[in-house]
Amino acid sequence: MNSFIGGKNMQASNQDASGANKSNESANSNTNAPMQQKKETNVLAGTRKTADIQTREIANQINAYFPHPAISALSAILLFFLLGKIVDWLVTKVLARIVRRTRSNLDDKILNLLHRPIFLSVVLVGLGFAMYLLQQSEAITYTTIHILQSIAVFVWFRFALRLINTVLEELESIGSGSQFVTPATKPLLLNTFAIIAVAVAVYIVFLIWGINITAWIASAGIIGLAVSFAAKDTLANIFGGVAIFADKPFKVGDYVVLDGGDRGVITKIGVRSTRILTRDDIEITVPNGILATTTIINESGGPHEKFRIRVKIGVAYGSDLDLVEETLMEIAKTHEEVCDSPEPRVRLRNFGDWSLDHELLCWVERPVLRGRILHELNREIYAKFEENGIQIPFPRQEVYLGRV
Repeated sequence: MNSFIGGKNMQASNQDASGANKSNESANSNTNAPMQQKKETNVLAGTRKTADIQTREIANQINAYFPHPAISALSAILLFFLLGKIVDWLVTKVLARIVRRTRSNLDDKILNLLHRPIFLSVVLVGLGFAMYLLQQSEAITYTTIHILQSIAVFVWFRFALRLINTVLEELESIGSGSQFVTPATKPLLLNTFAIIAVAVAVYIVFLIWGINITAWIASAGIIGLAVSFAAKDTLANIFGGVAIFADKPFKVGDYVVLDGGDRGVITKIGVRSTRILTRDDIEITVPNGILATTTIINESGGPHEKFRIRVKIGVAYGSDLDLVEETLMEIAKTHEEVCDSPEPRVRLRNFGDWSLDHELLCWVERPVLRGRILHELNREIYAKFEENGIQIPFPRQEVYLGRV
């Protein structure tokens, strides 16, 4: 009886154990499914593991010839230090022969920047290999290797920043009125490329340490969306500044007329706003978002900066038109600040109610001179007309009274 009960209990326990095993297998299969998928997709981790095994085998073979791992590690560091010097010398020597044939100094500057990154990269490889020769635990070895790899990323990130700055300085020094890189646009371009370089460097460091960046990217997208709604005006001004830098509708020193009628000289073009100094010596700050969407008259633009002045004058009916035109042309040609090319000209524009309306057209070197020269021409015209007996009429009205 006891044996029967014991056998029955044993059978039940075996069934429970098999059921538990089945449930554990099912749970393990459910748990291992995403892990297996992760391992299949993580090609980089597999490659690292293969390289790690091969490196350890090489390190074990080398340690067989040395009495102590520390001696072999120190020898490897010294060897890679010398190798870094040799590689740096060979690469720069070969490239130096090529860059000597070019006329630009940009390649020479880039070659000078390459010295330290090449040398440090070889030395860091030697330090990493020395860790394998020391035969430390996997945790210590992997942590040290990841730190060295992160340092290498920082070295080449610093090289990228210096390279960007060097290229922008070279493009700025070329000197061209239509070039994109100017003293005003250089800070914006430098900051933009620096942000891109930082993002790439951070991404590589995350890959080195095996950090999943999917959640970080999703969080950054949500935060960016919230910031874009909260600072839409600021972003609109920044993008407007980018459009101004790209299209170049005006530059510092240009004389412009705003849509509201304000006139002045562009003194500074910033990322967010543009500053204009008016003729009243008042500085106006206009957001770039407004300038990018409104009509701006650039009086300094066009094929040249010369600006045309229109002097309107009326003479009495019966005046000698030839004398009027000769007098106006003489006044324009004798003025020192009126341009000889294009030549001044006189036009009879209209038969007015009480005058023959003429217009003197002449050019000055810069739009900012218009007000003063117009004043001087008006004074000279009035004096010359008085001298030559040319009458300037004024409005009058005659009233006849009669008996009804």
